[in-house]
Amino acid sequence: MNKINNLTVVIVTYLTEKKILLNCIKSIDRKTKIIIVENSKNFRHKGFFLKKFSNIEVACTGSNLGYGKGNNFGLNRVKTDYALILNPDIVCKSDFFKKIIKVIKKNNKFSIIGCQYSNDTPYLPAGFFDEKKDNIFKKSFFKHKQKPLIKVDWVTGCSMLINLKKFKNKNIFDKNYFLYYEELDLCKSTNDKGGLVYSSSDLRVYHLGFKGSFGASNKLMNEASKLRDWHWMWSYFYFYRKNYNYLYAVIKTSGKFFKSFLKSIFYTLIFNKPNRDKYLFRFLGLLFSIVGLKSDYRGKRFH
Repeated sequence: MNKINNLTVVIVTYLTEKKILLNCIKSIDRKTKIIIVENSKNFRHKGFFLKKFSNIEVACTGSNLGYGKGNNFGLNRVKTDYALILNPDIVCKSDFFKKIIKVIKKNNKFSIIGCQYSNDTPYLPAGFFDEKKDNIFKKSFFKHKQKPLIKVDWVTGCSMLINLKKFKNKNIFDKNYFLYYEELDLCKSTNDKGGLVYSSSDLRVYHLGFKGSFGASNKLMNEASKLRDWHWMWSYFYFYRKNYNYLYAVIKTSGKFFKSFLKSIFYTLIFNKPNRDKYLFRFLGLLFSIVGLKSDYRGKRFH
């Protein structure tokens, strides 16, 4: 890719604060097409962003589709060969889009390239599904300077470069997920089909973390926490059931199942509502997934 106009940025929002989204968009090259996917019927900042930026398109889904289906919705509107999925609480480094052209040009056989973090964070941007291999990678990642491109099994979904030419269609994410594990599932299926997944130390971003949508509002924080806890556990079981088998998923999640159940009772007895809700919703999410129910919990305010 010699020109930046063969790249489209897809940003999925939901009740995102204007300032956070503005910081994200200001860090994107003005020659790059941007599609904002608002996971509701109305994007309240539409007029502001369309007036301020000529390279933006806004599309509302009509309901809260979550991360995976929201990105599928946006990717189906992409007309370029490459798409960059960004969470709205991401800020790209100043040289990001100069480097992204070089990265693609040198490695055009990739399916997915994950970005790495510029800010201090204990979280890894990539890893391996094999536990032993992943532990070795964890130990070396923060101690040694990384190569420009590392072949990995998975990358985080907050900033992913997608080579759409490597996918049969643009519905690349499993629609059954609502939140969490979508990108791991995508990377797993990509690996299983012989696709190449990399992590790039040249593509650096700043990630605020949990500031991209409803979590940024104090009024919605409690409901957002319940939503996250429920879906974290639902997706955790579903990922292992889908990609391994049901028995493996049960064994893998049994400790979390009993722990969340017992802790929800304990915190109920001592009248600690925040912790009670935390473990209760983790238990319920896992229970729903174990018995095969859909990931349809949306809370009171996130439909």
